[in-house]
Amino acid sequence: MSIQKLYIDRQVANSPQVGLIAERLGLAGEIVPDAQTVYDAVSAAADPVRQGKKVLFLTRNKGPFIKECPGTRAYTCCGYEILHIGSFCQMDCTYCILQSYFHPPVLQYFVNHNDLFKELNAIFAGKKIHRIGTGEFTDSLIWELWTDLSTHLIPAFAAQKHAVLELKSKTTAIQNLEQLPHNRKTITSWSVNTPKIIAEEERGTASLTARLKAAAKCESWGYPLAFHFDPIVLYDGCEKDYERTIQKIFSYVSPDNIVWISLGSFRFMPALKPLVEKRFPKSKIVYGEFITGLDGKMRYFKPMRMKIYQKIIACIRAQAPQTFIYFCMEDEEVWHKCLGYTAPERGGLDHLLDEQAIKHCDLKNG
Repeated sequence: MSIQKLYIDRQVANSPQVGLIAERLGLAGEIVPDAQTVYDAVSAAADPVRQGKKVLFLTRNKGPFIKECPGTRAYTCCGYEILHIGSFCQMDCTYCILQSYFHPPVLQYFVNHNDLFKELNAIFAGKKIHRIGTGEFTDSLIWELWTDLSTHLIPAFAAQKHAVLELKSKTTAIQNLEQLPHNRKTITSWSVNTPKIIAEEERGTASLTARLKAAAKCESWGYPLAFHFDPIVLYDGCEKDYERTIQKIFSYVSPDNIVWISLGSFRFMPALKPLVEKRFPKSKIVYGEFITGLDGKMRYFKPMRMKIYQKIIACIRAQAPQTFIYFCMEDEEVWHKCLGYTAPERGGLDHLLDEQAIKHCDLKNG
């Protein structure tokens, strides 16, 4: 969706970033006293979620830029850290949690980059491994058309040895990445799914083929890669479709250059269901066989989850026996029955992922 309205927080009206973004969008921004003005305008629309994707609000992040991933004790968490560059997304996936996470959902971008890099520099000065990503509250690459953030972030990570940046996307907006010095400290990663799910449930996103072509280009530029099968959706014929998707991935990229692959089944907070029913009446995604999980989210029954996980893992292992696979938010039983071990048995998931970052991205621990 194209940006049709630009709002500018008066506190950042003189920021160089604001002028750059307004010029690239070709929009004269409306200066507003606070975020409430924007929220009220978006909330007044018949479909606030859709309206929120057409409006961009430039403001400052008043809290920390770096946050811990909002996992839960009930499931194994990866120790990922979020670099909070902005929120919401222009694509329109039926299952997107951001539809109900933000009230109302507004596409906003934080321009106080001096504060952002102050936090990053504090991390870079330490000796601990950090895995940091920008794709939790937004898509990492949708901002590439209007901002120059990657041209600052990627070289900053390249110049240190203790942290890795992961850019996760469903787009092909990689044009700014080609000439940047990255020193393999930035992982370019893609959320992937079957062509059926992409076509029916991931509206406005790049096709699977387009994502994999973008991944192949990034690999040719020396970037390490990662892939995320999340959400894995169950439907008639899904096992064969996921098998073909995996085969296609490895027809484009080398398994030796993949840092990790994550697996996570479709799960959602109950509040999302009526929103999906209203906004996407043709979608059947919320009508599967679900049970309430330990985190309050609706999940497929565990035997169903384990069956598809085992199939997908077997397919990946046939193509890439050494590639590290992990689960996003699953318990130890699932780990043991699908991967043959639990994360705590091998030092914890955060430790296992740190090892992969050290191996593929030449990080230094200590």
